[in-house]
Amino acid sequence: MRAREFRFIRTSFMGYTREFVKDIFGEKVLVAAAHPDDEVAGAGAMYRYIERARFMHVTDGAPRDMLDAMAHGFRSAEEYSEARRKELMRSLSVVGIKPEDCFQAWVPDQLSSFNLVKIALRLVELIKEIEPESILVLPYDGGHPDHDSVCFSVHAAAALLRREGVLPPPMIEYPLYHERNGRLSVMEFIPKEGFDDITVILTEEQKRLKAQMMDSFTTQAGLLKRFPLDFERFRAAPAYDFTAPPHDGGLHYERFNWGVDGRKWRELAMKAMGEIGLEGPL
Repeated sequence: MRAREFRFIRTSFMGYTREFVKDIFGEKVLVAAAHPDDEVAGAGAMYRYIERARFMHVTDGAPRDMLDAMAHGFRSAEEYSEARRKELMRSLSVVGIKPEDCFQAWVPDQLSSFNLVKIALRLVELIKEIEPESILVLPYDGGHPDHDSVCFSVHAAAALLRREGVLPPPMIEYPLYHERNGRLSVMEFIPKEGFDDITVILTEEQKRLKAQMMDSFTTQAGLLKRFPLDFERFRAAPAYDFTAPPHDGGLHYERFNWGVDGRKWRELAMKAMGEIGLEGPL
């Protein structure tokens, strides 16, 4: 069973098992994340059951305006970035993930929107090198511009591989947060017709494991407390029109000074598609 069948399986499961994870995700999985902590908040309890998980973080987790860094007592973005990477390694080591399984970030936090082509081309190389059986990717939902940039870049990389005659691995989404009906929606998808999600209800042991992993991110404790520990959610990735807003109304990240608004992000996505010769939806 692979992602093309993902929407047809039942919608709720009690706990992870190796057989379940192998059937849905495969034995080799590439996890695409925007920031250190995304991967654990969205799917941390699952990694113990994957034969080989590899991680690509698009950003270093350290915005260059220094507001976050100074709020946590760091004197430079580089110090803050290094602290966040150490938190990531400490968290993933709980389930046996080694530093060599995590590819070094190369884009500053909040600047991935301006590096979409670079990220997509790096992903093409990485997918060819790793040959994952599936890719875990964030949805296009307007929660954070870096999240949407990860989604765009993975979908663009898949389109570039198809253009080369290479079948890309199935893309499976895990949600983090977005604004919906005027409220912050956490661990929920924006509904897409024909794309049902599944919910894995974590066992007590799996909840304790995930809590231990999330506790490693001391600088992100305030944000991570918003995420529930009792379930994780996935769905097969739909095609997206990245030149259109992900939903009606304002986007969550437009409430903050995170580098771009929705209009600017879509302009950058359209420009990136033109540079690499892609047309949407992707």
